[in-house]
Amino acid sequence: MFKKPADVKTIQRLSGADKKKLRRTAKERFPQASDADLDAILPPKVEITVAKYPNHSLVYGIEGEFPMIFNTDARGHELFPTVYALWKVPHLLPAFTLKGGEVSRFVIGGADLMFPGISIPPEGFPSFEAGQPWAVKVPGNPAPIAVGSTTMSSTEALKAGLRGKALKILHYYRDMLWDSADGRYVPNEGFFDDIVVEDPNSVSTSQSPDSVEGPEGMNDGSVSAEDAGVDISDNHGADPGIQSETVEEITDAVNELKLPEDKTTEQAPVEMEHHSLTTEEIDSLLDKCLLQALYTSIKEKDLPMPGSTLWANHILPCRPPGITLDIKKSSHKKLSKWLQSKSSSGLISVKEDKYKKEFILLAINRKHPDYMAFRPEKRVQELVEHVKDVAESSVTKQLEVAEIYKPSSHVKPIFVAVEADMEKYYSAPEASDIVFRYVEKENLVKPTDKTKVILDVTLCDALYKGAIKKGSAYPTEIHKKDLGSTFLNRMQVHHKVSRGTQEVIRKGAIRTIQIMTERRQGNKKMTRLSGLECFLMDPDSLASELQKKFACSTTTAELPGKKGQCEVLVQGGVIDDLAKHLVDHYGVPKRYIEVYDKTKR
Repeated sequence: MFKKPADVKTIQRLSGADKKKLRRTAKERFPQASDADLDAILPPKVEITVAKYPNHSLVYGIEGEFPMIFNTDARGHELFPTVYALWKVPHLLPAFTLKGGEVSRFVIGGADLMFPGISIPPEGFPSFEAGQPWAVKVPGNPAPIAVGSTTMSSTEALKAGLRGKALKILHYYRDMLWDSADGRYVPNEGFFDDIVVEDPNSVSTSQSPDSVEGPEGMNDGSVSAEDAGVDISDNHGADPGIQSETVEEITDAVNELKLPEDKTTEQAPVEMEHHSLTTEEIDSLLDKCLLQALYTSIKEKDLPMPGSTLWANHILPCRPPGITLDIKKSSHKKLSKWLQSKSSSGLISVKEDKYKKEFILLAINRKHPDYMAFRPEKRVQELVEHVKDVAESSVTKQLEVAEIYKPSSHVKPIFVAVEADMEKYYSAPEASDIVFRYVEKENLVKPTDKTKVILDVTLCDALYKGAIKKGSAYPTEIHKKDLGSTFLNRMQVHHKVSRGTQEVIRKGAIRTIQIMTERRQGNKKMTRLSGLECFLMDPDSLASELQKKFACSTTTAELPGKKGQCEVLVQGGVIDDLAKHLVDHYGVPKRYIEVYDKTKR
């Protein structure tokens, strides 16, 4: 889609409502993504812009930085992450791994990916459907180099003998989207300097940071497009400019790009970036980064871990700002040999995966003398804690409130007639559908007026029995627009509230949160907050949080005559800020917040 240069038609900022809608759609489109992952590519407190292209695609980006998401249908549903987003969150999409580095030069040229060019895992392909977003990776490198849409399902692929087109490439490293001319959508020039390889011939085609060797015949520079498993028909062939580049340049450049660089590294002085380290200094720095990673980011639940993941996601982020860490310049030369040496010393335990041809980190000896004597840097610890806090705070926003209905004895004959479940909870549209199914089954639509429904004995009793005054005549027909609401009024109202993994269903309509400001003695203001329990919020925790946020005194008290219900008392008139905090931070819909300001006359 972005192979040829194209001028952006319009650029505009997204409103708050549009940003929330984009986030919801991204959550549905990328089910593997957590809230912390979405915060990484769509930060909640930054401006997000949308650029409209002549080919009807839309590109969403962080203003002043990178494009993060694009869609192909101009309606916002067929979303795909850019390679920038995948460098921040490599696991955002499932990915096909190429058979060797040689195939990457065709993919980076815009060719579609065929099944023969994909390395099949020992356990086989995971299940997928046609039209799903998938990424493309090179062996031993967690940084995706392209994004596309599957052309068939996994079932169809197996029936076809794993032949044919697997992925229609929509966006790839070094295309026009990646190299956008608009300065607000590309990183600064210093970022591109980081990926330039001074000596492209120093690394072979199939080498990756852990020296994973590609399959036989993939590093002789003579693989054809057909053998590589790419489709260069229909104007999807590789760009001649890209084809002329050596595979070593492409592989080395992508190897550098797989790191989620922090801001301090990007802003480091140029003289620090080019500071050359001796072999002994690199060896020492490697050991220090490993210990730092073992302390701060690698948990027991993450094991076993591929060596490439250990290097890219844990070792490299621990290096000092402005320092380039190159395993080839160490005394070990290869990641596999370095990991073996650390295993021999007893610090870690590794094993070679013969299928993937790389070493796997199996265990960590946390009683090793080197581990016991090491003291991690506070800067990295604080960063890890900050990421954890962001992930936890994002979970609090996952609030869903829904009004649901349960069948009552009044409507039981209707449910029995259409064989509907009496023990199930129904949404308003689902409940209305039940009564209309009964109308259709009994053919009760009035022949002379299609907008009205004739009431037979069963339906009339369901809608009006016990609700009509004695002596009054029962109606014989009802308008279709009133049928659904009248039927709902005869059912038992419940409400469902869910936040993260918590979910409760309570009888009755949901009560609102009440925020009331009143004057106390000495003309001081006090704000009362009640009704939090309905939205799965802990009053004590919220009181502690508000004390820090508003720098004021807070307390909790049990509501008189309402056992188990508490109110939060906040010193001062913070009625507006408090309501905004509940909406923005806890996701409480505005319609469920009632505000009373008794200080105004």
